[in-house]
Amino acid sequence: MLSQSAVTTMLPVMDLARARAFYEECLGLQPGELRPDGKFVYRVGGSALALFPRPGGTKAEHTAISFQVSDIAASIRELKNRGVVFEDYDFPDFKTVDHVCVLGAEKAAWFKDTEGNYLCLHEDLQQA
Repeated sequence: MLSQSAVTTMLPVMDLARARAFYEECLGLQPGELRPDGKFVYRVGGSALALFPRPGGTKAEHTAISFQVSDIAASIRELKNRGVVFEDYDFPDFKTVDHVCVLGAEKAAWFKDTEGNYLCLHEDLQQA
């Protein structure tokens, strides 16, 4: 029933202006529209991303959004030049090298937005 439905990712933010500055200036998203209910909606690829004000923000410890990219190293360089700070991990079964972790059939790198949401870049690895 829902396989043909458009999807909107909803992200709570404590400070909408601060979050918008990050998403537009650091991530390069094109300004979207402010909805009457207070959400600010971006079009991203074929999807939508809605930032909605929430006084407490989020407490999620998981990836809220993962952006698929064709070249993760180049994307990391570009985002770092725009002020994005990437996370690094060094656990026995989960380690990043130059901010990147290889997870089976993909490479991934994580960063947080200004509101504490975990965001990810991922690059699918070509199967030989």
